[in-house]
Amino acid sequence: MSERNPYGLDVSTANVARIYDYMLGGKDNFAADREAAEQILKAFPESREGVRLNREFLGNAVRYLAAEAGIRQFVDVGAGLPTQKNVHQIAHEVDPEARTVYVDNDPIVCVHGRALLAGAPTVAMVEGDLRAPEEIWARVTGTGLIDPEEPVGVLMVALLHFLDDPYAEVAKLREMLAPGSFLVVTHLSMAERRAGDTDAVKRVYSRASSGVVPRTVEEIKMFFGDFEILDNGVFISPSALERMAILGWGGVGRKH
Repeated sequence: MSERNPYGLDVSTANVARIYDYMLGGKDNFAADREAAEQILKAFPESREGVRLNREFLGNAVRYLAAEAGIRQFVDVGAGLPTQKNVHQIAHEVDPEARTVYVDNDPIVCVHGRALLAGAPTVAMVEGDLRAPEEIWARVTGTGLIDPEEPVGVLMVALLHFLDDPYAEVAKLREMLAPGSFLVVTHLSMAERRAGDTDAVKRVYSRASSGVVPRTVEEIKMFFGDFEILDNGVFISPSALERMAILGWGGVGRKH
């Protein structure tokens, strides 16, 4: 991306979506984003692989939901910028008619995302904040792509650790999903042996567009409520899961 100021972007403050893009090897980032990413990599050299494993988990989960569970509609909350192997692209490998709605709370990310997704009739991007779940759901269903009476795959991938206490909001969104729906979550975890490194990462994000709140695996699992959490081995290899564990945890839950 040019260092000029497209779409009125603040290019001087690191943005979590663009840091993620840089970690994935994308080009939709600026000098401030790259500097922040390099500071994170200094504290956690595993971060770049962790981001890629996170993306691998997302892809495997979407592929499973589309191919094995018969899900044909997806909502990606906190989607950030469309990057390599997006949710809709993976779902389309199974069914070209599968529908996807991306949600992000950054209006500039939404403008840029809509430009990147222009011309895709089964895909939409809406502005919304998880802290207002009813509003998100109204905007998602308002696209006409998501049928609230049918099962849906909802993704909150690398999102919830940017919010202080989102348990009630996630619970409200879970309530609105039809039986047979799925929730996919990945989250930055907290390991005592790397507490100092985690604090360094928190300091980097405190100067970016959002702070970060790592949680224990048990605290992350609480986001699923009474959903049945599926076996992680379905979505990522045991060795990859072990490498990912120092940085984060991911899970997929089904609503009965």
